[in-house]
Amino acid sequence: MRTTNRQSLYGEVTARIIADLEQGRLPWVQPWDAASCPLAMPHNAASGRSYSGINILILWAAVVERGFTSQRWLTYRQAQAAGGHVRRGEKGTIVCYADRFTPKDEREQAREDDREARSIAFLKRFTVFNVDQCEDLPAGLTGAPAIPDPVLSIAVADSLITMSGADFRIGGGEAFYMPAHDYVQVPPQAAFGEPVNWYRTALHELGHWTGHASRLGRDQSGRFGSSAYAREELIAEMACAFICASLGIEPTVRHADYIGAWLELLRSDERAIVRAASAASKAADFLLAFGEEGS
Repeated sequence: MRTTNRQSLYGEVTARIIADLEQGRLPWVQPWDAASCPLAMPHNAASGRSYSGINILILWAAVVERGFTSQRWLTYRQAQAAGGHVRRGEKGTIVCYADRFTPKDEREQAREDDREARSIAFLKRFTVFNVDQCEDLPAGLTGAPAIPDPVLSIAVADSLITMSGADFRIGGGEAFYMPAHDYVQVPPQAAFGEPVNWYRTALHELGHWTGHASRLGRDQSGRFGSSAYAREELIAEMACAFICASLGIEPTVRHADYIGAWLELLRSDERAIVRAASAASKAADFLLAFGEEGS
């Protein structure tokens, strides 16, 4: 992919997120009517695999903007392979695939210098269509998905917290993760107006916990007010939203007071939201694996 195309895609995605934040909307919080479109992670209807990273935000936004009733997506060829087709005139949604490659010249130079070759990050565009935009698909791809039982969702969240093995302390009046001592502290459930908010808060702090050097190894050295601090809060915020949506718990705003700092971060680095969303997906997957172990 040419550099201009790559930069354009980063810029387009970042501009879209900035526009939402400027309006006070957080694109990782479910703003659509769950009665019209069930709460879920966007996923590929053919493979069943959930989309990750920045594609989650792109596809959630498309559901909102275009009034889709499903979180299931297909490429043009997948729709055809399934026996259906995309309706004439339908406009697809552009998502991206992040990867890295090492140029031949760099590999050769690295061998001469006896060092590791440096790879280059790139984004590749591809187009997907919501199943609402398709016709003649088999019922298995278009039928109403099962709606998670709220009680079971909380039970899985409980199991996830326990099975993580995190030093998880309940008490005090504030929720936080202490990187220096590697523990999470959350006030007791009685301190929260709705019990589900306790779980949202706990999952946000566990999102920070995944970044410890012994786990996913993110930079957590930033002081309050710094760009590094804002970046880590953005990662934990999105990780919590991705986990909640995966479990059937509606994501909500945990730290809207950071919007200004996030805007500053995104305006200064058009790749920041892509990197943060990728890190958030890794954090969510890391934690969700514990829920699977306990099920």
